[in-house]
Amino acid sequence: MSEHGSSDSAIRPGLGINLEPSFFEPMDRFRRELGVWLDRAGLGPEESPFRTVLSEPGLTLRNYDPEPRAGPVLLIVPAPIKRAYIWDLLPQASVVRRGLENGLSVYLAYWEHPGRDGLAFGLGDYAERFMLDCVSAIEKEKGNGSVFLAGHSLGGTLAALFAALHPECVRGLILLGAPLHFGPDVGALDRWIAKAPPAQYLTAVMTPVAGSLLSGWSLAADPLTFGWRRVWDGIRSLADPSAQRTYLAVERWACEEMPMASTLFEELVEWLYREDRFMQGNLMIEGRRAAPELVQAPILGVIDPNCRIVPPRAVLPFLQAARSRDTAVIRYGGDVGVSLQHVGMLVGRDAHRILWPEIMRWLHSRAG
Repeated sequence: MSEHGSSDSAIRPGLGINLEPSFFEPMDRFRRELGVWLDRAGLGPEESPFRTVLSEPGLTLRNYDPEPRAGPVLLIVPAPIKRAYIWDLLPQASVVRRGLENGLSVYLAYWEHPGRDGLAFGLGDYAERFMLDCVSAIEKEKGNGSVFLAGHSLGGTLAALFAALHPECVRGLILLGAPLHFGPDVGALDRWIAKAPPAQYLTAVMTPVAGSLLSGWSLAADPLTFGWRRVWDGIRSLADPSAQRTYLAVERWACEEMPMASTLFEELVEWLYREDRFMQGNLMIEGRRAAPELVQAPILGVIDPNCRIVPPRAVLPFLQAARSRDTAVIRYGGDVGVSLQHVGMLVGRDAHRILWPEIMRWLHSRAG
């Protein structure tokens, strides 16, 4: 106890306080069990065959190459929220399959449940240690430790941080709806977090942070995006069996509640959303500074002008501040039958008809 009457153990996870609220963990279990029933109804994902390259607490590295290939290496970095198979949802809605069709060697960093031993996993793990482990494993297989990174949402944030910490490992950076600049004047979630109590108040009583709570936060921050528009998209997809199939598959994926490591939650909320340390140039991860000016690789930013969660102003300042002079922007206009427009650029029909061919052309043009 300090002389001011406060105690670190009262606000930090893993230091004697572990009061899992009775509501959220059962809610997570219920939603996961609902997902199992949806699978039995034929609404689950149809993932591509893969092999496990690396497995450690918190991470499984998958490779999808049906046979050895010498094409450019794409390492996909999902958001550390819900399951990573949103990148490989259905044959017609699979970034993994588009990569294979275009001659890429595709790897996926598949985040696993952090478990009690992973409560202290933070940005130093997700944005550096795990990523270095993936690159090292790929280098052993391919003889080359330089990869193209593709990240969506907070996965893109992690990819950009890694590109700043280890520019020698990154040949190109593809950021899809990835928030890099934060603040109460940026996105709906930023504004909501700015009014919330310190993250440590939550992690003091919830370790790890339940996935259903994170979903609830999103809904509270932007009921339009995560509520009404989601319902309206389902109604609009009724007239199109293919769009309806994708919509239901995304809804099933949304049941995959995965908790977030307490330290990662704290650092994302306080260091990025509240303090915007990365864009300010004063983010330190494992003793190394991470800043846009350290990112040297070519950058392709994919933005949705209508997105309220990651609007263009959350992405474009990073592209302007990066050291790389090879930057490009693609605008995505949305799709019907994707449930959450925020994931539309991964699963939408127009995304796979228009957006991903353009991304593949960009990647191959930088692969030489």
